[in-house]
Amino acid sequence: MVFSSVLFLFRFMPVVFGLYYLTPRRWKNAVLFVVSLIFYSWGEIRYFPIMMASTLVDYVASLGIERRRAKGFRGRGYLALSMIFNLGSLGFFKYSGFLAENLNTLLGTSIPVLSLTLPLGISFYTFQTMSYTIDVYWNTVEAERNFINFGAYVTLFPQLIAGPIVRYTDVARELQDRTHTVEGVGKGIQTFIMGLGSKVLIANNIGSLWTRVEAMDFATLSTPLAWLGITAFALQIYFDFSGYSLMAIGLGKMLGFDFPQNFNYPYISKSITEFWRRWHMTLGSWFREYVYIPLGGNRKGAARQYFNILVVWAATGLWHGASWNFVLWGLYFAVFLSIEKAFLLKGLEKSRVFSHLYLLILVLVSWVLFAITDFTRLGQFFTRLFGGYGGSDWIYYLRSYGITFALGFVCSTPVLRKLGDKLGENHLLVTLFSAGVFLLSVAYLVDSTYNPFLYFRF
Repeated sequence: MVFSSVLFLFRFMPVVFGLYYLTPRRWKNAVLFVVSLIFYSWGEIRYFPIMMASTLVDYVASLGIERRRAKGFRGRGYLALSMIFNLGSLGFFKYSGFLAENLNTLLGTSIPVLSLTLPLGISFYTFQTMSYTIDVYWNTVEAERNFINFGAYVTLFPQLIAGPIVRYTDVARELQDRTHTVEGVGKGIQTFIMGLGSKVLIANNIGSLWTRVEAMDFATLSTPLAWLGITAFALQIYFDFSGYSLMAIGLGKMLGFDFPQNFNYPYISKSITEFWRRWHMTLGSWFREYVYIPLGGNRKGAARQYFNILVVWAATGLWHGASWNFVLWGLYFAVFLSIEKAFLLKGLEKSRVFSHLYLLILVLVSWVLFAITDFTRLGQFFTRLFGGYGGSDWIYYLRSYGITFALGFVCSTPVLRKLGDKLGENHLLVTLFSAGVFLLSVAYLVDSTYNPFLYFRF
């Protein structure tokens, strides 16, 4: 589903952008709206009505809030309409089966467990539209009265299915008036190509190692292969998701939008706190602004702050997937974030080597919780990870994937970015490098059938 939409974009990109640039300024949002709806429908036509209903509900709710405010009321009913519809849609499609399974287990009931296909990007666009309605309720932004402009914001195809989570305040000005320059388009193309290369050349290649390890009997893994496998997954999920984010940001630049940064080299962090300032930054910002701070943040004492952290991270875990391993993953981070806030953070910030080792080990352990949904297999993997089991099985895989590992490690740091900044004045080198990455990526897409998207469930 996701990949069919991406193939649609590749196939028709010249037509889409040609039409967009040739369209007069006043009609550009209409073109974006229509193209975005086609893009979404290409991957999942049967859920097109849900996307349109979400757009209509939040459009009507925001106008209703402003009308009530003009009469001296707060418009809570309209806010409730938006929250109930968006959370209800997300809950029904993403969590109804999970809830039914757990109720059947706990109560011995026989509630039918629905097997539903998750609508593309529902976790992203429901959060976006909810943030808009909440901002209107808080009087942070004015309600958008032009339905076409609002529809273009909700369905904007570059980031529709995989983020970053773009709040209305991020693009409100550009929805009304944006500029298109040759330089901006050029930077957008370069950013898109870097994202494409991250996804196709690194994430896909290193991800095939984790796919092979995951298919094995965990009870037979050596400890080195267990660590090698989860390191491969750590690189895969980073370059997979950050690659899609870069592609979205690049496409946005080509359309005249500046989407927020979503990743900032998280694996160079020195603490879990810093890691979550660098990883999926728009999601972290969303939970901070719309959950953590409204709960009281750190303003009501330490005990309340730790409770708020627990709530936020349990919700963050559930956002990532309808399974208990994701809740455990979220609570795992809540514990370490609380410990760091209590006493550990200052010491970590003063350290160099220890703090990096601390961060990398804890994050790798977290990815085990994230990647393995079956608790029996999860226990087996942890046993092999820390059990000191010998074996030579890992040598073959290290030889086969060593170059990709090295490339992933280097690209996880700002080394290449700093080199690119130095070479930035040499447009020929930058162009040749970008062209090379693009051609290699296209060749890989044509030749390979392995093209997973880890965030399809979101």
